[in-house]
Amino acid sequence: MTYAITQTCCSDATCVAVCPVNCIHPTPDEPDFGRTEMLYVDPRSCIDCGACADACPVDAILPADRLTGPHAEYAAVNAAYYADREPEPATGPNFHAWGAPSFTRSLPSDFAPIRVAVVGTGPAGMYAAEDLLLHTNAEVTLVDRLPVAGGLVRYGVAPDHPGTKGVGDTFSRFHSHPRVRMHLGVEVGKDVTAEELAAHHDAVIYAVGAAADRRLGIPGEDLPSSIAATSFVSWYNAHPEVAADAVDLSRAGRVVVAGNGNVALDVARILVTDPAGLAGTDIADHALAALRGSAVREVVLLGRRGPGEAACTASELLALKHLPGVELVVDDHDPRIGPAIEGAAPGGPAALLRDVRRERVEWSRPAGEGRRIVFRFHSAPLEVIGTDDVAGVRVSADGDAARIPAGLFLRAIGYRGLAVPGLPFDEASGTVPHEGGRVAGLSGTYVVGWIKRGPSGGIGANRTCAAETVGTLLADAVAGALPSPAHPARAFGRLVRSRNRHAVDARGLAAIDRAERSRGRAGGRPRVKFGTVPELVAAARGRR
Repeated sequence: MTYAITQTCCSDATCVAVCPVNCIHPTPDEPDFGRTEMLYVDPRSCIDCGACADACPVDAILPADRLTGPHAEYAAVNAAYYADREPEPATGPNFHAWGAPSFTRSLPSDFAPIRVAVVGTGPAGMYAAEDLLLHTNAEVTLVDRLPVAGGLVRYGVAPDHPGTKGVGDTFSRFHSHPRVRMHLGVEVGKDVTAEELAAHHDAVIYAVGAAADRRLGIPGEDLPSSIAATSFVSWYNAHPEVAADAVDLSRAGRVVVAGNGNVALDVARILVTDPAGLAGTDIADHALAALRGSAVREVVLLGRRGPGEAACTASELLALKHLPGVELVVDDHDPRIGPAIEGAAPGGPAALLRDVRRERVEWSRPAGEGRRIVFRFHSAPLEVIGTDDVAGVRVSADGDAARIPAGLFLRAIGYRGLAVPGLPFDEASGTVPHEGGRVAGLSGTYVVGWIKRGPSGGIGANRTCAAETVGTLLADAVAGALPSPAHPARAFGRLVRSRNRHAVDARGLAAIDRAERSRGRAGGRPRVKFGTVPELVAAARGRR
């Protein structure tokens, strides 16, 4: 029996470090790390020790002979990665032998404790905090503009991917670390300035992500039912900055989504999944109610290019193929589509479409009673049609245009970073200019995650990104290049309390967690989230 990694893989490489026979690739020191969809276990080398399964933070590694349902295909997916590769020797620079843990951080014996603020409590920020807390004696201040921690794990991961959300439990153990101080619901640039934050710490790491969405720049894009997929994801995840009534599913039989990346597939899947299958997740109460009364029966995914350039991962497409009661269709409107699918290399998304029905879809017909998802390649949105609201989308088709009737339009064409007050910003890339994570022109200021490298890479990619930034920070500290704090350690807490009486600390965060889990137990759910800032703050104070 061998083990296999499944679609919930977070690619953070925890499993790589514990494997005694070097059978999990790509490793962080290999060129493909962060570029592949996930990590893969080599069935030829695996010795069935189970160390990787014990170490996996999202419970994504399972015995191959016990995989069932959608997961059953992952034994072949893992093996396919090694089809044309020689087995890696259990020796050499990538070999991880059993023995005492080794740490890559090498600091002088007299290295004095430093105070580091981390702005943002999503994966990038928490990987940076974890690195500092495990490998140095630094004191860490966690700051987040929302009154609850989690970032992308809490508000970006689909509710039907509970395994991926499990990495949040790994991060949460650091929230109550004795060298951590937490200030949630505190916004840099509003409650405190970047200069004030820097004056209270030796260094500041910004892990603020990419909170904005990209726009298409087409007519009709601002109609009421034309919204960003990022807003839709936030809506079904109970993000406090998106109102419960922000999405109306009662009138749209067909939804058109611009994009075919993982976010596009996530929203398509949620829209057509039987609500009974979501009732046991942490989906927002208002979203579950809306889906139960939803008129949506068909979701059309638009891709500007062909099947071979589909932006989704194979794992996300596999999830669609195994969705109960949902038909998958490829609109065969373009003569290039069939050959691209049939000639696709094994393992990629296009090859997975070979057994999906292809037909030339007649858009003049209304969406049927059954639920289905339609892939329409070689189609770019040209205009959102409608007067007071969305009535359809005009798309390119073989040099001409086609009209797809629809009552809701979602654009899922990527995220974009926002400028942070007090920091330089590159408008073209939506990132903060840096060198190895060190912000250009600002001593003691660093970036990590999407605000550093742009909106690319999943949760696990942030571990390597954080390691680079923390390494740069520590090198600066050893070289004496960090500015000394102008105020004592507890002064920042006093400053925050004087500016924001609703700030939430670690004890308040624990109270929110207990309250949400308690709300969930009654309905057999992991938690029922509070969906507004006042509710979160009240729960932190013990008032529900």
